[in-house]
Amino acid sequence: MNAALLTPPALESGTLRVYPLGGLGEIGRNMTVYEYEGKLLIVDCGVLFPEEHQPGVDLILPDFAPIRERLQDVVGVVLTHGHEDHIGAVPYLLKLRGDIPLMGSRLTLALVEAKLKEHRIQPQTRVVAADQTDRFGPFELEFVAVNHSIPDALAVAIRTPAGLVLHTGDFKMDQLPLDGRITDLRAFARLGEEGVDLFLPDSTNADTPGFTPLEREIGPILENVISRATKRVIVASFSSHVHRVQQVLDAAVANERHVAFVGRSMVRNMGIAADLGYLHVPPGVIVDLKTAITMPDDRVVFMSTGSQGEPMAVLSRMANQDHQIEVGSGDTVILASSLIPGNENAVYRVINGLIKLGANVVHKGNAKVHTSGHASAGELLYCFNIIKPRNVLPVHGEARHLRAAADLAIETGVEPSRTIIGDNGVVVDLKNGVAKVVGQLDIGFVYVDGSTVGEITDADLKDRRILAEEGFISIFIAIDTQTGKCIVGPEIQARGFAEDDSVFDGVRPQIVKALEEAAKNGTNDQHGFQQIVRRTVGRWVNSQHRRRPMIIPVVIEA
Repeated sequence: MNAALLTPPALESGTLRVYPLGGLGEIGRNMTVYEYEGKLLIVDCGVLFPEEHQPGVDLILPDFAPIRERLQDVVGVVLTHGHEDHIGAVPYLLKLRGDIPLMGSRLTLALVEAKLKEHRIQPQTRVVAADQTDRFGPFELEFVAVNHSIPDALAVAIRTPAGLVLHTGDFKMDQLPLDGRITDLRAFARLGEEGVDLFLPDSTNADTPGFTPLEREIGPILENVISRATKRVIVASFSSHVHRVQQVLDAAVANERHVAFVGRSMVRNMGIAADLGYLHVPPGVIVDLKTAITMPDDRVVFMSTGSQGEPMAVLSRMANQDHQIEVGSGDTVILASSLIPGNENAVYRVINGLIKLGANVVHKGNAKVHTSGHASAGELLYCFNIIKPRNVLPVHGEARHLRAAADLAIETGVEPSRTIIGDNGVVVDLKNGVAKVVGQLDIGFVYVDGSTVGEITDADLKDRRILAEEGFISIFIAIDTQTGKCIVGPEIQARGFAEDDSVFDGVRPQIVKALEEAAKNGTNDQHGFQQIVRRTVGRWVNSQHRRRPMIIPVVIEA
């Protein structure tokens, strides 16, 4: 991967430009921009969830900077499916221009519209379906059914005079799917015969050998786990994983239990899925949370959010005993999801917390209670052989996944020079059947922190980490700026460093001496004296305590 910034040249006529603004080198915030003849088409607009080293951050958005001044050129946004890492940033894009048309399947758009309603945005939407062809500006779009861990997922073929692009979105090749909707390999083959000039495959499982296990293998295991549970059962999953929730409903019915949805997004999304007929709810099985809490322990299943250890999600709050559902001895908790890279510590912290409360925790590490929604290496090999793309740009994965997908493409005959492994912001031009890197945009992280968007920087997060890990020291001094002599202070206070402020008795004389010497050497301004105090205290703390706390000196002229 070439991380060096390179300004791309002006786009030549008859050339298709492709630049991902998220989703490369990470699992999340998937967003790719296609540009042709001055018009832009966006495929997906998702979020990335923060890791432990990003304290206080709620969401991470794609960096809209490269298109912010060109939003009027955007002809539409194609949403391949309804997972947060593909639709979660749509409200933030539409806050910049509210009339951008959104295209997606019926379920995908229903989930997006519910999200936008919370932001008080009324979108322009167009429902599309598999085998349908549509045109937006210079882009002719053909939608292809793909199988994923949410119903109604679509790949999109993009035709322009510059060539044919196939963007899979997230997909796998489950041959016995719960909803009977398989990935349309016939359409993939037909597109391959037409000639796919650039293939953007889902790379998330490219380094996993073989084939992704079938979804239908999970249902009997869930049913068995629930049948052996003697008290309450709590199942945590993604709030949009309709197939998994369906299996939990079926298992609950088989064991004469009722189900309560817990978590705002779970309640909202499953209500939508049920209303549209994607979730089949047996009569009488669903009860509200208040009713479920009063029911006998062996008659209820709680279907909740929080499978990734998110601090404010339901499962984490249960583990912290900060939820009305009080997990106790004999309860069974099932984590029916994969571990997103980066979330491992948070998830295991929740697991440990639940075990300490006496729960029996069942997860992918000790039982087959989940299977991935992404194609493994064997499935990708099939796709490369069927499609025979001229050029490949792997997307939707960390660096190791992108490399693995590129290696698979090369094994099936794609020229190594025609496989592109890029970072977010890589600019790829397609012309005459050849795709090549022509630039690298400066792409950053856009943090959502409470009600602020993009105002928190990496430097702010570094400060938060220092405060959390190293503590905080403030020094107040009033001095004569002519002589550097202390009139008041140094008064030193610390938080998260030492309980007794007398620990600083050793550094106070050093501060006094350093200020007087600085004045003799010509320092006579507030900022200069503050820097002297910061360096003096910093050296002392580092040498005496091996710590690097945040140091805030306040020097005033007496």
